[in-house]
Amino acid sequence: MATAAATLSSAQLARRRETISTLRRLGLPIAFAAAVLLFWELGTRWAQIPEVLLPPPSAVLDRLINAFPLLMKHAWPTIWQSLAGFTIATVMGITLASALSASKLIRETLYPNVVFFQLIPKIALAPLFVVWFGLGPEARLSFSVFVSFFPVVIATLAGLDNVERDLLRLCRALDASSWQTFVSVRLPHAVPYIFSGMKIASTFAIIGVIVGEFITSRMGLGYLILFASAQAETALILAAICVLCVFGLCFYGLVAIAEKWTIRVFGDAPR
Repeated sequence: MATAAATLSSAQLARRRETISTLRRLGLPIAFAAAVLLFWELGTRWAQIPEVLLPPPSAVLDRLINAFPLLMKHAWPTIWQSLAGFTIATVMGITLASALSASKLIRETLYPNVVFFQLIPKIALAPLFVVWFGLGPEARLSFSVFVSFFPVVIATLAGLDNVERDLLRLCRALDASSWQTFVSVRLPHAVPYIFSGMKIASTFAIIGVIVGEFITSRMGLGYLILFASAQAETALILAAICVLCVFGLCFYGLVAIAEKWTIRVFGDAPR
């Protein structure tokens, strides 16, 4: 009886600690953000900073509410192009990393070029995509893929390569084919690495689309930011940036949820 009570108390204590830990992880960032917003609001009013230079958060919120239909109208092209660019970059990155890991010849031929392109300042290449693909969504989508492609390749390749040698020797001893070894050992081991690259790529995909919208678009949040800048509507600029932040957080959160689900499916993949 005493043992059961002690076990129950231990379980309750563990749940309480987990609840406190969760509240701490959520509460501290929210409290810090609230403190920054409060300081921003009071500081701009106390210093009487013109709204053209830096509007208070209340003015940004008011503009966000009043211009919400306009913001959603421009958010849709940015969202779908970012999602499409991220998806294409993920598929291409995992495929290329798998080929690099499977073939020494392909690795020696392509990997140095992959690293070389990674070192190029990608924003400097954005005008070339306009020349190659024109002023339509193709230029923005292709540039988004180009920007977000490399993190997936590098992270996936690291995961596929960093498999314990004992596991690989065991696969050879069991006469497992290269494909069986890839599916049963290499890929499950690489899952956390792949999602690490995807988390970075989710941010880069949005950046790629926004840069493209700065250059070519007549729609999208990037275009709206440029338009508001030309009209000196700083509150609208910040409202558009808030929408981008919310979308980015949701995007990142979906990738994190997919990571937890995938790791649960694969079972013993390292976390």
